[in-house]
Amino acid sequence: MKIDVIGAGLAGCECAMQIADRGFEVNLIEMKPIKKSPAHHVDTFAELVCSNSLKSNDVNTAGGLLKEELRILGSHVIECADKTRVPAGGALAVDRDLFSQAVTEKVKSYKNIKIVNKIAEKAEGDITVFASGPLTDEALIGEISRLCKNDFLHFFDAAAPIITYDSIDFESAFISSRYDKGTDDYINCPMNKEEFEAFWNELVSAETAHVKDFEENMVFEGCMPVEVMAKRGMDTIRFGPLKPVGLIDPRTGRRPWAVLQLRKENNYNTMYNLVGFQTHLTWPEQRRVFCMIPALKNAEFVRYGVMHKNTYINSPDLLDKNFALVDNQNIYFAGQISGVEGYVESIASGLVAGISIANKLQGKPQIDFSTQTITGALAQYISSANGKHFQPMNANFGILDGLDHHERDKQKKKQLLASRSVEKMKQIATLIK
Repeated sequence: MKIDVIGAGLAGCECAMQIADRGFEVNLIEMKPIKKSPAHHVDTFAELVCSNSLKSNDVNTAGGLLKEELRILGSHVIECADKTRVPAGGALAVDRDLFSQAVTEKVKSYKNIKIVNKIAEKAEGDITVFASGPLTDEALIGEISRLCKNDFLHFFDAAAPIITYDSIDFESAFISSRYDKGTDDYINCPMNKEEFEAFWNELVSAETAHVKDFEENMVFEGCMPVEVMAKRGMDTIRFGPLKPVGLIDPRTGRRPWAVLQLRKENNYNTMYNLVGFQTHLTWPEQRRVFCMIPALKNAEFVRYGVMHKNTYINSPDLLDKNFALVDNQNIYFAGQISGVEGYVESIASGLVAGISIANKLQGKPQIDFSTQTITGALAQYISSANGKHFQPMNANFGILDGLDHHERDKQKKKQLLASRSVEKMKQIATLIK
């Protein structure tokens, strides 16, 4: 049985070690040092590109909870992160070089993991895991496109922010379809003329994020940042993503001056997308400016908008919750190419894929990681979200199953969700040892 894992990033390394832990031989295929993507600079594995922070270590945050779940499940990459951490308050930040070296040494310590340095162009294993990341080399894109039925490989350069349903101020919002046609699928956030002009003035002068060298010439005309659109004139966005036509504010009985629409992001009605608000603003500026919209004054962001080169498959139409292709159970995806967003989320996807492959080969039933855990909820999200509007997802409490009772206190709610998740994951861990 030949098992290939393509890509020695966070997901690929975790996946390969989980499979090897269970006694199987694995080929870990990595194109470095033969070739590097525009974002990579060192020859070692699990290179952190954007930041050295793996976010909060507080178990009552979604990022901290996910890391705790992975510790319970025996994640080797998180273990390396803990060993190479640097002071960062409540966050888990690492020395990038030491972390990458630690993961590389850990992988190379396995006798049943064979490192293959080559530029992969196709799936050659009896089982193949694509963990090639959002900057997958062109040599491999054609193979992935073929396996994903060509039309299902997506290249998106933009994502709008997502906020929690509970944080929307419904005293300043209303639910209605445009012209009262169809179902009421959108939450409408109106602004009067003065509110809109104040918002526009701040939007056009807000600070944008730094652009990496290899992204400087990227074209975003098809998914233009809202702040760039706004600079073409006030009416550009008022007749674009903020158009109020066909909507009547029940509080006034009149059409608002401008309206932001929020679209449901998941089936549980816990997260909403800011429609048409693709943005390249810094995260603090997104919070400052977008919260000027009255209905969003207390908005809780579960994902900020980003503009960057990103390659990922339309996983809700392609993958199951074990990260395997529905139509070819010998092909798996892990890491950001699978539709998870973030360092720790990528590690989690590699771990789930690795354990799932080992269980399959051992004839064991697949593990249900449970949507009461962040790990399981992420796997559920990427395999069942709305494929038409699918965008990568970070860990957040909005994807978890709700509590069996309504808890008004947000902090207490998070504590209860976290405690439930930890206990659930401890039960699951006994099944995979």
